[in-house]
Amino acid sequence: MSDSPTERQVQILRCMREVIAETGEAPPVAEIAERVGLSSKSAVHYQPGRLQQLGSVTRGPHRHKTYRLVR
Repeated sequence: MSDSPTERQVQILRCMREVIAETGEAPPVAEIAERVGLSSKSAVHYQPGRLQQLGSVTRGPHRHKTYRLVR
């Protein structure tokens, strides 16, 4: 397992940064999928958890869309 994000994960992080800057909240999975060009929302579901393992995001325990960017 690599300690750096993949190109897809970098795209997702970029998308999350943009949406948080625009709206103040992390984007829903469907919006991430649309913005990064993925046809399957399930392909996006895996990535935030992996980004959390890498230390790039944290997640609140109880709320939907509670991701916070770390770096």
